[in-house]
Amino acid sequence: MSANPKYIIFRAEKDEPGWESRKLEHTQQLTRILTEHFDSSNKPIPEPGYRPTEFIRVDALHNTEEHGYSTHYRQGDWEVSPVETYTPDLPIGKFDVVAICYCKYNPINAPLQPMPKRQVEESQKLEVKSQN
Repeated sequence: MSANPKYIIFRAEKDEPGWESRKLEHTQQLTRILTEHFDSSNKPIPEPGYRPTEFIRVDALHNTEEHGYSTHYRQGDWEVSPVETYTPDLPIGKFDVVAICYCKYNPINAPLQPMPKRQVEESQKLEVKSQN
């Protein structure tokens, strides 16, 4: 495992569809950022052709005992085209590399896959007491 994680930003290329609905949560300003990942694995950074995973919640199938927010995932409709990487001159930062993956909207008919059931060890479970 690397000493510091990789910070990977997936960003829509200019003039890609959906720009008017992509907003930063806290300011509601428009953004081209699709998603960001903090990756501590030894996997290489994404290359052109990679598609970030899309996480989906099907409300009718959501069960808080089994799921976090999402119930399903699939290969996403955004496809990485060029990738820019930035590495620090000195190894004092929080990231070994920052990668910006520019993406084009290229929809595919990828099947939904069910999320694996959440696995929580008994020692990590909290007891919830009623306030009545």
